[in-house]
Amino acid sequence: MNESKKSLTAEEEALFNKWLQQKKDFAENSIKECLEQVYPEKKAIHDVMNYAMYNGGKRLRPILVFEGAEIAGMELQKAVPAACALEMIHCYSLVHDDLPAMDDDDYRRGKLSCHKAFGEDMAILAGDALLTGAFEVLAGAICYNDLERTRLLRVIGEIALAAGSNGMISGQVLDLKSEDQNINQADLREIHELKTGRLFVASLRAGAILGGLDAESLEELTLYAENFGLAFQITDDILDVIGNEQDMGKPIGSDEKSHKATYPGLFGMEKAQEMARESVINCIDNLRGFGTKADFLRYLAYYLLGRSN
Repeated sequence: MNESKKSLTAEEEALFNKWLQQKKDFAENSIKECLEQVYPEKKAIHDVMNYAMYNGGKRLRPILVFEGAEIAGMELQKAVPAACALEMIHCYSLVHDDLPAMDDDDYRRGKLSCHKAFGEDMAILAGDALLTGAFEVLAGAICYNDLERTRLLRVIGEIALAAGSNGMISGQVLDLKSEDQNINQADLREIHELKTGRLFVASLRAGAILGGLDAESLEELTLYAENFGLAFQITDDILDVIGNEQDMGKPIGSDEKSHKATYPGLFGMEKAQEMARESVINCIDNLRGFGTKADFLRYLAYYLLGRSN
C-alpha cells in the first residue's frame, strides 16, 4: 500500500468494507460470548445493559484491541476480555452522556436513548453496572499464563486511568464546562483527547501490551491511536453539522444547540476538514515501521474521512 496517498482506491475501499465487517462480526460475537459467560443468570438490569451494548455500534474499540494483539502476534481469543471490557466502558459512557443532566439526547444510533426506553433511574444503574462489569470481566479472565497475567495487570491499570478522572471523565467535565465559553485550540484538543482519545489509545495499547509488543513499536501505535482519536472527533463534529440524520441515527446540530465547542465552530468547516485530513496523514506516518500487517489500521484511518456515522 502506498503510504503517501490521501485516500483509498475503489478497490481498496471495497476490500476494507469487507474486512471491517468481518472484524466487526468477530468483535460482536466475542463480546456476546463473553457477556453470556459472565452473566448467565438474566436479571432485569441485564435487559437494560444489553440494550446499551447491542445498539448498532461500530465496535471500533474492540477492533483496535484485536488489531493491537494481532500486530503483537497474540492469539486473538486472549484479547477478548480486554475488548469486551473496553466496549462496556464505552457503552456506559454513552448511556450517561445521553442523560438529561449531561447532553440530554433522546436518540442514540436510531433508537431511543437508554433513559428514554427504561427511565433515568435504570439508565444510571445500567451505566454503573457496565463500568463495574468491565473490571469484573478483566479480573475474571482465566485464559492467561503467568507472564500474560502480569501484562493483564498493566492493561487493567491503563484502562482504569483512561476511563477515570484523569481521562474520559475529566474530558466530559471539561466538555460540560466549555458550553457557552470561548476556548482556544489547545483547550478543545484537551477536551477531546481526554473524552474520546484516551479510550482509543487504551484499546490499541491493551491488545499490544497483552501480546508483548516491544516498547518502540508500542509507542508508534500509541501515536497512531492519538491521531486516530483526533481525526475521529473532528469528523464527528463535522458530521453533526453536515451529516444525514438517518445515517447518524440521531438529530444533527445537537452540538450547536448545546453551545458546545467544536472544530467547525472554532475553525470553520473548511479548516476542520483540513485538520481531519492532516490527522489521518499523521496516522499513516505512525505506521511506517509495521509493513503490511498494519494495512487494516491504515485503511481504518482513511475510513474516517468518508464515514457517514
